[in-house]
Amino acid sequence: MADLIAVTFPSEAQAEEVRNRILELQKEYLIDIGDAVIAVKSESGHVKLNQLISTTAAGAAGGSFWGLLIGVLFLNPLVGVAAGAGAGALAGALTDVGVNDRFMKDLAEQKIEPGQAVLFVLVKKVTGDKVLEALRGVGGTVLQTSLDHTREDALRKALAGEAENEPAPGV
Repeated sequence: MADLIAVTFPSEAQAEEVRNRILELQKEYLIDIGDAVIAVKSESGHVKLNQLISTTAAGAAGGSFWGLLIGVLFLNPLVGVAAGAGAGALAGALTDVGVNDRFMKDLAEQKIEPGQAVLFVLVKKVTGDKVLEALRGVGGTVLQTSLDHTREDALRKALAGEAENEPAPGV
């Protein structure tokens, strides 16, 4: 089962830096993510999603290929490519992969201030201790997770740069 983690950052640049760090950890097989999206709230209150994968572009590319094949069969490959690209782009634009776009936009509209960003990560598998160590001190505030209380608390401490066995300040 996948876990959803949403962390707020003061800027899109900081959220992007953390997303890149998570993608590097994925290359090292320490984490397997299903999606990693950054939602940014503009000064006007509009929320923009910065997706990892453009489903519209992927759909257009796939549609172009199949359109070319069908066009060759009917001796008009250019029309086939154009029709296939258009159909593929439309299908891609209507496809929602990973975390639900409406959910991300609604949460960002309600919970963050203009200029801030939320990094949404859908985690399939994780080597928890190594990933937490790699993310220690990156900053950010946990907004929402589907983790249990113990793992969520460990994530909060790692983002703040606290050692796991350190007592919380004032305790």
